[in-house]
Amino acid sequence: MESGKYDRLITIERYTVSKNAMNEDVQTWAPLGPERAAAKIPISDGERFRADEVGSQATDRFRTRWDEFSGTVNTKDRLICEGKTYEIIGTKEIGRRKEVEITAATRSD
Repeated sequence: MESGKYDRLITIERYTVSKNAMNEDVQTWAPLGPERAAAKIPISDGERFRADEVGSQATDRFRTRWDEFSGTVNTKDRLICEGKTYEIIGTKEIGRRKEVEITAATRSD
């Protein structure tokens, strides 16, 4: 993919558990490597009606260059793009360590 196609900045975060001063577990999200450029490809969007509520969800694919961090992304991680937090649904390597394609979903309600 041409570099001009990487027109969005994304942050990938990994769920971590650490200890505080009282030796209690503290659950947080920590960035997995630096912010990176990616291409955003919309896949689908939809609305659901349930219990008098409207909920909408968008599913997108993000393509970014493969590196030591992006090569380890999995479904336990999350992705942030343009202020929206996405749940990662799946990942796959494109080419031999060339790109990583991340499929992710976000709720817009």
